[in-house]
Amino acid sequence: MSDIAQIRIPATYMRGGTSKGVFFRLQDLPEPARVPGRARDRLLQRVIGSPDPYAKQIDGMGGATSSTSKTVILSPSTRPGHDVDYLFGQVAIDRDFVDWSGNCGNLSAAVGPFAIASGLIDAERVPRDGVAVVRIWQANIGKTIVAHVPMRGGAVQETGDFELDGVTFPAAEVPLEFLDPAADDDGAGGAMFPTGNVVDTLDVPGVGSFRATLINAGIPTIFLDAADLGYRGTELQDAINSDADALARFETIRAHGAIRMGLIDSVEQAASRQHTPKVAFVAPPADYVASSGKTVAAADVDLLVRAMSMGKLHHAMMGTAAVAIGTAAAIPGTLVNLAAGGGERSTVRFGHPSGTLRVGAEAALQDGQWKVTKALMSRSARVLMEGWVRVPGDAF
Repeated sequence: MSDIAQIRIPATYMRGGTSKGVFFRLQDLPEPARVPGRARDRLLQRVIGSPDPYAKQIDGMGGATSSTSKTVILSPSTRPGHDVDYLFGQVAIDRDFVDWSGNCGNLSAAVGPFAIASGLIDAERVPRDGVAVVRIWQANIGKTIVAHVPMRGGAVQETGDFELDGVTFPAAEVPLEFLDPAADDDGAGGAMFPTGNVVDTLDVPGVGSFRATLINAGIPTIFLDAADLGYRGTELQDAINSDADALARFETIRAHGAIRMGLIDSVEQAASRQHTPKVAFVAPPADYVASSGKTVAAADVDLLVRAMSMGKLHHAMMGTAAVAIGTAAAIPGTLVNLAAGGGERSTVRFGHPSGTLRVGAEAALQDGQWKVTKALMSRSARVLMEGWVRVPGDAF
């Protein structure tokens, strides 16, 4: 039996948007984990409590959902015009891997506050009162995020009256700008629409053929029509997550969509790339009761969206998927745009299982190709706990 002592590592447990994660400064990690590789992965897995065959993460900081099995590493940026480099690791719950293939848009809201509070931002650039503008390099996908962090009395303002469906208590608003959100080259040539079409027919052996919008914006996403899947778009988590056959179908669709987008070469590779692409289904507005018990009226939204994350229906909406929704809604002819009524639009409010969310995007047709310069949305963030996490000394 191992009797190696535990080590402790400075860390902060934060909520960002509708997600939670453990935040680290790169310089505080044990030296073997300061570089990408197995040592880093094993350390983060042990912190979160994975891989856990019970899928509960009892022996770690994770909350046994895709929204709460997350880690973030920040460091002073090495790129001109940026303040911090932000690396996101999605820790699989019951499998032995950490997925580095995409960003977490929700936790992006906590990056600026953490960077300021932990001394990663030049103090001369941070106002005592007002708004601190933090330019973030998202290292997973090679994109810039600009966070507007409220300050009061020389500290990050965390409390406020901004309400976000999917989060119980109000907090201070953190507006985010996702600049040039179309994904970089990741097997898809860097194109926003890797197939060149705003709508494709996706053939999925053993499942069927579906209309699909395949888009790289915020995060690679496969948008489907809810009616084509036999859904209304008003479903809550249990309706999908309690149906093993439905989950298997979504995963098969996701794997074949990933191949079509050029993200993987074979269906088998999808098992080790759970974070991307996402699968979401859309529908026109309809009345429904959100998971909180709040009624969402059809008149309150432009469309309905439900999204899968790490093999389950998400309880609200991933921030990066919201960027994809806003981008796709701004481009005429996509399934998202059609569900919202078609035409040109710069903002959209959509209904998700926990309520509603508004997101905007600036899109333009240039030389026959759609370009999106910016996607906009607001989130909130809050420190839940700070100090040290502990892991056995031989855990990595």
